[in-house]
Formats: sequence, C-alpha cells, structure tokens
Amino acid sequence: MDLQTLALHAGYEKDSQRTMAVPIYQTTAYEFRDVQHAADLFALKELGNIYTRLNNPTTDVFEKRFAALEGGEAAIATSSGMSAIFFAIANSAEAGDNIICANQLYGGSLTLNHHTLKRFGIESRFFDVHDHKQIEELIDDKTKVIFYESLTNPSIDVADIQAISDIANKHGILSVVDNTVATPILCRPFEYGADIVVHSASKYTTGQGLAIGGILVERKDLVSKLKNNSRYTHFNEPDASYHGLVYTDLPLPPFTLRARLSLLRDLGATSSPFNSWLFIQGMETLSIRMKEHSKNALELALYLEKHPKVKKVNYPGLKSNSNYALSQKYFQDGLASGLLSFEVSDLAEATKIVDATKLYSLVVNIGDSKSIITHPASTTHQQLNDKELKNCGVAPGLIRISCGLESINDLIADLEQALNC
Repeated sequence: MDLQTLALHAGYEKDSQRTMAVPIYQTTAYEFRDVQHAADLFALKELGNIYTRLNNPTTDVFEKRFAALEGGEAAIATSSGMSAIFFAIANSAEAGDNIICANQLYGGSLTLNHHTLKRFGIESRFFDVHDHKQIEELIDDKTKVIFYESLTNPSIDVADIQAISDIANKHGILSVVDNTVATPILCRPFEYGADIVVHSASKYTTGQGLAIGGILVERKDLVSKLKNNSRYTHFNEPDASYHGLVYTDLPLPPFTLRARLSLLRDLGATSSPFNSWLFIQGMETLSIRMKEHSKNALELALYLEKHPKVKKVNYPGLKSNSNYALSQKYFQDGLASGLLSFEVSDLAEATKIVDATKLYSLVVNIGDSKSIITHPASTTHQQLNDKELKNCGVAPGLIRISCGLESINDLIADLEQALNC
C-alpha cells in the first residue's frame, strides 16, 4: 500500500462496535478471564493486554501504524521523543560500553549523550556527520550504537544513511536514526540499512503541538543481526528478570520486545492512550502536511538566500546547498521537510530579528501547523559550551524556523519586515 493509505488504515482491526475512528481505550488495567489466563499472559504463552504501562489497544494501533509507515517490523510508543532515544541506547548498551554519536544533533540529545549517559557509565564519542572515517576510528569492542539524525536539527544537514549503515553492519553494531524532522513520509532509513528509527511524535506526527510522545521502530529481521552477536549478549542469554527467556529465540521482534518487557516495565515512560489517539489523528494527514511544510520552507529559503543581511541559509532543498545531492537521494521527490535555519551577522542581530517577527511564534518546538522561530544558541542549545556549539553547527547568529502551513506570502512578508527593521 502507499504511505497515505497506510496512514489511514494500518494496524486497526475494527472492534465489536465497528467504529470508523480508532477508540480511546482510556483504562489503566484489564480483567483477566481467570488465573491461568493471567499467568499465560505474563509468561508470553498468550499475547494480550496486561497493564497500560506495558500495552494498550489504542497505543497498539499507533505502534502498528507507525511501524508500517517506516517499513519496520514492530514499534514501541514512549512518553516523549527523548525517552525513545534513551530506550534505544539503554536497550543496547550498559555500564562500560560506548556509543558513537553525530555532533550535529538536537540540543537535548547532545546533553543526554554528553552528560546524562556518563552517569550510567556509558561513554559517548562524537563524529562529524559528513566525515564517516571518524566513525571507524572511534569503534572498539565495547561500541554498541551509532546514533545520528537523518535531517539534523538545527544545522539542517543530511546524513548519508547508506554509508553509515554500511559501517555499522561491517562491525555488527546497531545504527539508530532519529527521523523526526524528515518523517517516514519523506525518508525511510530502513531502506538504506538502518536498524532502529526513533521519533519525537510531539513534532510533525501530531502536527499541532497537542501532545508529548515518542516512538521507537525496529527494522524487519533485526534478529539476524542480534543473534549470536557478542556485542549484545543480553539478547542471547536468559533474562533473569523475565523467566529466563532468550529474546533472540522467540518468534517476536526482539528489540522492541525487550524494550517493552524490561525498560517500559521498569522505567514506565509510557504513552497515554489519549496521546496515542492524538498521534493517530495526526498521522492521517501527515503526508499531505509534509508536502506543504516542505513547499513553504523551500520558498522561504529561496527568499532568504537573496537577502543581503543573510550570511548563509541551511536548507537541503536549495540547489546551492552542500546537502542537496544527499537530499535528492534520500528524500521522497526531493522534498526536504519544513525545518530551515539561517545565519545573520551576530547574536544582537539575530535577537533583533526574532523579537521583531509578528506571525512567527517564539517557541522551542518544531513541526507545528503554525510557524515557529527559535534562536538555538540561547534556548535549545544553551547548555553547550562554545566548542560544542561550533561542532553541532550552531553559531550565535543562527536562527531556526519551522515553517507552518500559513500562506507563504504572509510568512515572507513578516520575515522581511523583521529583517529590515
């Protein structure tokens, strides 16, 4: 099926009420038929609902539908995009291990990798997303993850997914791609060898800034990479916390299963049924919205490229952009999402421009139907030092815009008055 059809139908088998809309199963718990039924569910002899911290019928539709959009085998919804990223790492690595991350990441991801994971005994090593040789130089026998964004935020670089996947596969390492900005409508990393995809569903998936949530998707046949892989013994040895089961011996997708039975069970970063329902509504129009977001962003980038106060425009849909060739390879029909950034002379000039806009909202979010403007150096990436800011492509004069669905004429007019004030 085409993506638009999957976004409307995948994962939902109508219940006894035959409702066209996916119901919201707003419940904490589920009644078991008898003691044996409960025991069979907990022992995985029978699959079904146990407790909403672990699974929920509404969330199940969201997970199945999103996995279908990405072309993956299974998904697990989480309470935020950051929890999805943490689950991907925590499900792969433990104290004494290391992960390799791109420098060009969202500020929260950089903080997680630079600081928080260190307290768990996991070392983060960093590479430039355009220099793949750095990855191989950083790999050792304790490396468990290569983590990067398909379309980086806010530097707006395009990762060479195939090249990074080839390196990961050569060494038997899991590659994790944050596909939030591109969405599966524009980019499908599994088709180029990626192992795990994560998203902040709070962005384009919901589309109106209505709910916080995340999702993690594993590719089809990931078990073949995990099976007997010495890097991931915890998938191949009995899990003492769950009846001694061996994840790679089960006829179920191992990565999301372990994330559910271990991480979701113990850490509880669960998507609420109502939020899952909101994400399902957003997915129905995602393909239509991404085309319009991308169209507006390209028009705005073309305008900014010609403005004398603008030093540089970061948008891979521009033929003049260094990422243009990669965007043509990895993005559907060359559409490059709704996120762009541009540089002006300095911090003072950037501050003046952001404060002068009227139609754009000064918000630390992206993917909303309303246009958003952000100054990353003073907000999303404020916690980084000067060297870290430079490495991730955030200059003092960098301004990030998430193009909404307003008239492009109005968006350009508001930015023009702000630039010229």
